Amino acid sequence: MLKATKFSLLLAPLLCVAAASCGNRSSETTSARSDEDRLPDTLKVVTLYSPTSYFIYRGEPMGYDYTLVDSLARQNDMVLDLTVARSLSSAVAMLDSGKVDLIAYEVPITNHYKQYVLPCGPETYTTQVLVQPKVKGQAPISDVTELVGKDVYVEKDSKYLRRLEHLNDEIGGGINIHEVDADSLITEDLIQMVSDGKIPLTVVDSDIAKLNSTYYPDLDVDMEVSFPQRASWAVAPGKEWLADSIDAWFARESPQRTNAELLKRYFEQSKYSPSVKFDFSKGYISQYDNLFKKYAPNVGWDWRLMAAQAFQESKFKANAKSWVGARGLMQIMPKTARGYRTSVSQLNNPEVSVKVATKLIEDLDRYLLKYVPNDKERIKFVIAAYNVGIAHVYDAIALAEKYGLDPQIWDDNVSKAILMKMNPKYYNDPVVKYGYCRGTETVNYVKNITDFYEQARREISA
Repeated sequence: MLKATKFSLLLAPLLCVAAASCGNRSSETTSARSDEDRLPDTLKVVTLYSPTSYFIYRGEPMGYDYTLVDSLARQNDMVLDLTVARSLSSAVAMLDSGKVDLIAYEVPITNHYKQYVLPCGPETYTTQVLVQPKVKGQAPISDVTELVGKDVYVEKDSKYLRRLEHLNDEIGGGINIHEVDADSLITEDLIQMVSDGKIPLTVVDSDIAKLNSTYYPDLDVDMEVSFPQRASWAVAPGKEWLADSIDAWFARESPQRTNAELLKRYFEQSKYSPSVKFDFSKGYISQYDNLFKKYAPNVGWDWRLMAAQAFQESKFKANAKSWVGARGLMQIMPKTARGYRTSVSQLNNPEVSVKVATKLIEDLDRYLLKYVPNDKERIKFVIAAYNVGIAHVYDAIALAEKYGLDPQIWDDNVSKAILMKMNPKYYNDPVVKYGYCRGTETVNYVKNITDFYEQARREISA
């Protein structure tokens, strides 16, 4: 129930304009509307947590749907009142009860949902696709009949399993289908396992496959194994005027440009960070060692640990900029910089970047002190919070406590809990307040920094 394949819109930019008719609704103009049909001062919106629709990262709300609906509100002088539902059925119920005006999430355009909602806004398409490794000198699987004799792993009781079973019947059998318990492994886990060579093949929605291929460039996600599914935002039946207003807005040049930028950012821009073997033989870590030595004592850190973090963040590139907008040597988010009275334009200055990072680390350490009293152990929690935001670390601590893990130990305890926040069963758990996060990124981030630091301690004098 995740996002449809918005990247396909880049190939057909006129599609969204054509979609503005959305079921041949009335073309009633704004001037002809009654007072009741004017856009509200506050737009009440419901969405769902997901890797693409809406999530919190380093304290900032992000996601395709969130950013687009925020633009809708801003450009029409409306206040955005956002609610997060635990499921699509809950979101539809909120729309039906009048608690919200709009579902900013991909609602399938099917006969079932047409009874309850009126489609509008960005119309998108998704298919189920085969995720397979790219093998040099070997052509990828390009026809479903080539799946005969192949092992394909999918989530138990999922639409992917049902599609594979139907496909297996259609081709006369022979696909070795393996069901995986969704409590322990989810779609994103299976994609990573294909990349790691632990399983040969899986099937997922094309949007999730495309998103994850930006992290795993060694994957091929082009082969479709199902018919396309249309989806869009939705308003309540009887609110044709609101649907028309949203369609008219989305057809304008500015939203179309924003849409294209978002599609590229989430579904095309590489997020892959290759591992780089660091050479410690030169006797120093970087040209910025003096800055790390100057500021690390302010937070009680070994300067080599701060250097390790800078390497993980930017590979010591002072003008680095990430896909989410983090900048500089220490990859400070613009909102964080402003919180420490620093302008975005200053973030490419290495000393400014390290200074702001030190203030952030100091605050994170103070916030986590009561949760993790051990100074040495708390460093890993601080590093994790620096990566993904302290809100997700708080959630992981709560999950660890609930599910019998040690909430004061990172390795194999809270690190496991933050991985759980990739699974809807857990990021919708009542103890979780901040939803989905890409836990694998955070776990790898902490490990890479601590490994680099341990080697630096051995190789580089203090």
